[in-house]
Amino acid sequence: MSEPRTSRERYRAQVREDIKRHAWEQIATAGASALSLNAIAKRIGMSGPALYRYFASRDDLITDLVRDAYRSLADAFLARAAEGTDLPDLAGTLRAWALADPQRYFLVYGTPLPGYHAPEDTALTASEIMTVLLDVCAAQDGPDTRPPGVVPPAEGYFAEHGEWTRGHPASPAARLRALTVWTRLHGVLSLELAGGFHGMGFDPAVLYAAEVESLTK
Repeated sequence: MSEPRTSRERYRAQVREDIKRHAWEQIATAGASALSLNAIAKRIGMSGPALYRYFASRDDLITDLVRDAYRSLADAFLARAAEGTDLPDLAGTLRAWALADPQRYFLVYGTPLPGYHAPEDTALTASEIMTVLLDVCAAQDGPDTRPPGVVPPAEGYFAEHGEWTRGHPASPAARLRALTVWTRLHGVLSLELAGGFHGMGFDPAVLYAAEVESLTK
């Protein structure tokens, strides 16, 4: 996104950022499903109709928050990849990002909001995240020593259903590995951030590290 050039554009951009800041505060208090543009308007001393000049609807505002969330994780992954990364490093980046702002994490990886459908461009940004993970998992591929034609059913399935990779050349085995990593890491993170381990007497960071270690074997 280009920087606003005129004073009017800069003012509009600042107001939109103020609205989003209050939206995150509201989400942290009551959850994304309770997000109210009218309530935000009152907090910032603006009328409801005036606020709708900046965001046409609740879903419009949510979409901007979703875009920001995906973009921040994609940028974190891309920065890590630029330095050279492996699965433990990438997993650490994911956990640090999630712990830094649990509400942001739950907005994109939590329970879907009833009636809300994110536009295609958010999926494109999310695919940048998966591309970095696929790169890392593909780098783990060694020589295939199996007899010709011997392909596990799951790998065969992902050989035929690779639309989500958006043309990434990862092997079916690497695709399955990437999905396995993604689901297992998010499983631990979602439970940790939701308080699912509260009172169990162990450090979730140790469980997360153990899960990462098991995924690298």
